[in-house]
Amino acid sequence: MSSKGSSIRRLLSVFAATGCLLTGFSAVSLAQGLPGLTIFSGVDREYQLGYRLDYDGIPNRFDRYRLRVPADKMELAVAQFAITYPDTYEGTFNPDEIEIRIDGESIPLSEVSWDEENRVIEIYPEEPVPARTRVELVFSDVRNPRFSGTHYFNCLVRSPGDLPLLRYVGTWILTIGR
Repeated sequence: MSSKGSSIRRLLSVFAATGCLLTGFSAVSLAQGLPGLTIFSGVDREYQLGYRLDYDGIPNRFDRYRLRVPADKMELAVAQFAITYPDTYEGTFNPDEIEIRIDGESIPLSEVSWDEENRVIEIYPEEPVPARTRVELVFSDVRNPRFSGTHYFNCLVRSPGDLPLLRYVGTWILTIGR
């Protein structure tokens, strides 16, 4: 009876493990396009910025990144946004498909440049973005990296009249393929 009882326990354990795996995978797929809970990132919580990946961050596929900057981070007007990303990120961007949105409306840009060698994207609005404005930087036609991973995109800004030094605003912790 004890060998029969241990066989039943093993079978129940297999069912329980399978159920956890299935539940875990479906929960991951539902939340793929949004940032999850980040506990040990190395980035203070106050500097973690929100984002959304419209097409779920599937490796080696096209996507749209919605990188958000909350109004409280926009302490001064902004004449330039600079987005830096790590050398581990091997995706591609289309500078012609990058925009700044305020209240869902795209604003005119004077220039967008992508410096692949230095891993920075610079976005210049025609008019400075007012202080205390909620901003969404929309990167359409992005080719995600081929491999899964987590990538830290940093947001730096320059205000009108500032010295040509960029100020750190925060970090988007993008997860591709998980």
